[in-house]
Amino acid sequence: MLVALLPANVCASNVRVVDGDTLDVNGVRYRLHGIDAPEASQTCADRVGSRWDCGQAAITFIKKLVVTGSVTCDDRGKDAYGRTLAVCSVGRKDINAEMVRSGMAWAFRRYSLDYAPIETIAAGARVGVWQAETETPWDYRSQRWKSSDNSAPDPACPIKGNVSRKQEKIYHVPWSKDYGKTRIDENKGERWFCSEDEAIAAGWRAPSWGY
Repeated sequence: MLVALLPANVCASNVRVVDGDTLDVNGVRYRLHGIDAPEASQTCADRVGSRWDCGQAAITFIKKLVVTGSVTCDDRGKDAYGRTLAVCSVGRKDINAEMVRSGMAWAFRRYSLDYAPIETIAAGARVGVWQAETETPWDYRSQRWKSSDNSAPDPACPIKGNVSRKQEKIYHVPWSKDYGKTRIDENKGERWFCSEDEAIAAGWRAPSWGY
């Protein structure tokens, strides 16, 4: 079995979908380079004026991709949260590119223009998130942060560090699917955090929406 410390091109014998732009491969968390998928709780506008669960659709789409063959991920360094930035592939398919091509993710132009040409084609075809004008995930996160739970002792520190029934330490950011129903009980060791990297450093992990 391959171990987590192996560098680039790790062959996946165990892949877990975290969300539309994050995978766990043999215990290593990979943030897909150059793309930003809708958050798990996010909805998007469709072409007839309704809303659809684009965040969950992105998760479903990437889940179907990763089961079609062996997944490999390269190593492009770490992001601010300790995740390995990577281009991941299944067989000969670039997963990052497929997410953008299908309209299940945006090209994250703030950090890379690698997938900008594919995004332009997807937007022209009005597929996925391009059916109608809709909120980007980075704006969605920003708005959720500003309007987050007012029960936080410090409004600048709204991240909820929850301890599950299985004693797993899981943190919920304001745009997490279960943020609204999560309550903090400090008697159980639960706590508030000001940033994701603070939560990770304290031993908490992000929730997973895949398998």
